[in-house]
Amino acid sequence: MASELCHTISVARLERHKNLFLNYRNLNHFPLELLKDEGLQYLERLYMKRNSLTTLPENLAQKLPNLVELYLHSNNIVFVPEAIGSLVKLQSLDLSNNALEILCPEIGSLKSLRHLRLTNNRLKFLPPEIGNLKELQTLDLSTNHLVILPEKLYLCQSLQFLTVDRNLLCSVPRHLCQLASLNELSMAGNQLASLPLDLGRSRELQYVYVDNNVQLKGLPSYLYNKVIGCSGCGTPVPIKESTLLSFTSGQLSIHLPAEVKSIGCAQDSVLPLQELALRSLHAAFCTFLRDLSCLTPISLPKSLLELLQCPLGHCHRCSQSMFTIVYPKLFPLRETLWGLHQGRTSVSFVAYCCSTQCLQTFDLLS
Repeated sequence: MASELCHTISVARLERHKNLFLNYRNLNHFPLELLKDEGLQYLERLYMKRNSLTTLPENLAQKLPNLVELYLHSNNIVFVPEAIGSLVKLQSLDLSNNALEILCPEIGSLKSLRHLRLTNNRLKFLPPEIGNLKELQTLDLSTNHLVILPEKLYLCQSLQFLTVDRNLLCSVPRHLCQLASLNELSMAGNQLASLPLDLGRSRELQYVYVDNNVQLKGLPSYLYNKVIGCSGCGTPVPIKESTLLSFTSGQLSIHLPAEVKSIGCAQDSVLPLQELALRSLHAAFCTFLRDLSCLTPISLPKSLLELLQCPLGHCHRCSQSMFTIVYPKLFPLRETLWGLHQGRTSVSFVAYCCSTQCLQTFDLLS
């Protein structure tokens, strides 16, 4: 086996191969032959699936400087060395089905990375540096132990497909609604009780799957004309006590995101002073300065600064920015062509409005 492996690598070196397949070789460590001398600088794609590797060599980027795709699916890799960040030409990295518990911050140095697959590992969090991956288009984080996603993920403005199925997510950062290129979002099999108010506001987002989040009973009305999956949501099972605000209409009670501080009703005549102040401040800076980054934490508390930069949501009737209070209105879940939700869910669409006027005039079906 060793001689065959050496022969395969030698041929690749002599013939300047761009692709090297080392799948199913029962490798316990990275082959030294790959790291000897020169000659593999032409290699662009390395396949090492279904082995028993536990880590990667520190000098991988030095020996394989032109690597574009690296496939390490189904190994026993526990950690990835900091040197991974030196693979500046890498566009596709597959570390699915390993034993990763931590993803090093240097992953954010892979400026050319377009596809990152980390399915079926033991990740509990992601480094904020992942937001540096400006070219990232596909991110698959299914079957890990993630409790939250980093807010900086919204900086991945090329991201088109985000999959976070079968994790432990209890909430979704509202900042993710700013992913302008996102086309498909899948968060099935988590512990979500609410969704960001603006989810679905982007025209690019067409597919949203939140199946089997049993506590989830409300979908933002922006999702009305999208392809959605919500089987197994809103099921009548005992739910642990929640600190989230909830809105009740008839027999249905909808949990709202934690950032919502107050729920308005049709009888309200005046908005709270804090909400009015934030709307005025936001409008003034958007109109005259066009750049909220000019505000520093010195001029405003950090929490208010972040809220101004990323509002709680936008009115589903008039698009007015909202910061502390919302006026919710429930609509029955529309029937789907395939009837996926009949008899399995107790879910409604929720329109989040900015005032009593919008609340009274909004009609999802018109």
